[in-house]
Amino acid sequence: APELVRVVVGVDPAATSYGDEAGIIVAGVGVDGHGYVLGDASLQASPHGWGSAAVLAYHTHQADRLVPEVNNGGEMVELTIRTVDAAVSYKAVHASRGKRTRAEPVAALYEQKRVHHVGGLAKLEDEMCSWSAIEGEPSPNRMDALVWALTELMLDVPRGVEHGPDLWT
Repeated sequence: APELVRVVVGVDPAATSYGDEAGIIVAGVGVDGHGYVLGDASLQASPHGWGSAAVLAYHTHQADRLVPEVNNGGEMVELTIRTVDAAVSYKAVHASRGKRTRAEPVAALYEQKRVHHVGGLAKLEDEMCSWSAIEGEPSPNRMDALVWALTELMLDVPRGVEHGPDLWT
């Protein structure tokens, strides 16, 4: 990746330690205006476990902000992260429309060759290539976290995202 202007960690949290993995993706935007996916810290863990992993990714990559989806957990998502580190920059997002609708603008960035993967991201890439929007299919946690991160870095307020006074500037 070139020199990065900004780095964020997108988080698709898991409510329990025995359910879906929590998606945790680190991405940055370069001086060239392109997006760079830098890391995948996704894991199956308790809320404290994924909160700790997200904060570790934030510090390891010297990120500017954590961007978690709060649909499944609401205020508890922020509490979980702030329990690990109260000082992280935090910006909650709330999905109001389907995954496909939220992902389309990010997919367009890939089609324009404006997003690049740095290093080995096999599990993320497998999920991106195999996900189907069919009801009942497993949730694409890594992909959701990727969409939140790249949306924060490269797009205006996305379709399908609700925002309030402290969200989406």
